[in-house]
Amino acid sequence: MADTLYIKADRASKVASKNVTVGDVATLYCKNTSITAKCKTLKILSFQQEGKERYVCSIMKVISLIQEEYPGLDIQNIGEMDFLVEKDTKNQPSPAWEWTKVALICLAVFFGAAFAIMTFNNDVSVKELFDQIYQQVTGKEAGKFNTLEVGYSVGLAIGILVFYNHFGKRKIHKDPTPIEVEMRLYEKDIENTLIDGVQRKGARIDVD
Repeated sequence: MADTLYIKADRASKVASKNVTVGDVATLYCKNTSITAKCKTLKILSFQQEGKERYVCSIMKVISLIQEEYPGLDIQNIGEMDFLVEKDTKNQPSPAWEWTKVALICLAVFFGAAFAIMTFNNDVSVKELFDQIYQQVTGKEAGKFNTLEVGYSVGLAIGILVFYNHFGKRKIHKDPTPIEVEMRLYEKDIENTLIDGVQRKGARIDVD
């Protein structure tokens, strides 16, 4: 009975070495451990010193390399059909520049959110509504500030913290935050766009 090799390629992989092997981009399993060890060392591509730092490869290329080494091996793909291989340049920016970018983003988000909230309140006339409710409940004219406005402001801040489940390094619960979910979706969209773009250009690394 022929051995069976299972391949699970990741959607995107970063590789530090110049030569990219099957083990760098995929998880392999076979009862025959010698087959697994050998297949992991098979070379898929090489990054040039001056050239592309990102490639899209077909799983068919990996299967063809393995079958050249083991013609009778049964290969089962349980991962991606096409995957992205990116060179890890490890160019770390300076801490000062990183903190500067964080500060600029925080300022943009803070003032942008404040502007959005204020324009929304003006559009729906929140102040006038609170004044009317206050007068109907208490029978008095609303002053410059009233308890409804204070409660609304405090509740808005608490609601944002609870919704985003993130305050500093602390979380209310262990579920991913909405920002983390959106970031993962954004990364997947980027990967899909890069892979589709390469496929349209016919530059994918595939079987000969």
